[in-house]
Amino acid sequence: METGQKIILANNKIDQNQYKILSIQVSLSGLSFCVLNSKINSFCFFKHLKFDKKLNPGEVLDKLIHSFNTEKDLQQSFKSVKVIHDNELSALVPMPLFNEDFLADYLKFNSKILRTDFITFDTIAANDSVNVYVPYVNINNYLYDRFGAFEFKHFSTIILETILNSEKHSSAIKMFVNIGDDHFEIIVLENNQLKLYNTFEYHTKEDFIYYILFTAEQLELNPEEFPLVLMGNITETDPFYKIAFTYIRNVSILNLQSTTKVETSVNTDINLNFILKNSF
Repeated sequence: METGQKIILANNKIDQNQYKILSIQVSLSGLSFCVLNSKINSFCFFKHLKFDKKLNPGEVLDKLIHSFNTEKDLQQSFKSVKVIHDNELSALVPMPLFNEDFLADYLKFNSKILRTDFITFDTIAANDSVNVYVPYVNINNYLYDRFGAFEFKHFSTIILETILNSEKHSSAIKMFVNIGDDHFEIIVLENNQLKLYNTFEYHTKEDFIYYILFTAEQLELNPEEFPLVLMGNITETDPFYKIAFTYIRNVSILNLQSTTKVETSVNTDINLNFILKNSF
């Protein structure tokens, strides 16, 4: 596979007569699976596995194989498969400065990478940039053997594409925070231009609010004025929402309008996974 190629090709084992699309989010902290029935535009399966501790990529692969071996809904044919790589090994590069020959140079100053790491990139048309990152190659190889052709992206690509497209007519400055199991991302937009994107690990709600307030201070944003929009693994009853509301006047939870239905048999936690829902 050549660097930058976004679809892995093999003898296609995916049944093109089916309407179901599988999307898998892979991280060292957990796995998430979502199935969309594209014929009726409805989510028909969702499952999230949160690990007790961070694993290494080999251990994550074992968990993934076990899921395919034991979960009936993952043992069917799919029209297509998508994989979302969720890790901190990424860097945004403006398109005019991007050179495919120097992928490692974009990452080496803010990520721990090995000389043997495979590095690829996503193009983000919404702000004319490139997202350079290290995917989980062992996961890709397993899915290549199992399904044949599939598409993969970095999770931050989906976050940025979705928010930039939803805010393309907005001129106000806004801070968005996407909350995962053990990390969260801060995205700040003004006039639909990306002012900041960064990811932070957290363990407590105090960690959470500290990084938000620190970012606001660095950008000279007044907590009495700027809108804070939360998304991902959070509800209004969550301690993280409450502490944000204690220190910031304008706090809300993102509610993007969607025509995609959720079948009644599907775990309602799907509504807390911003990335998977917007990966199709």
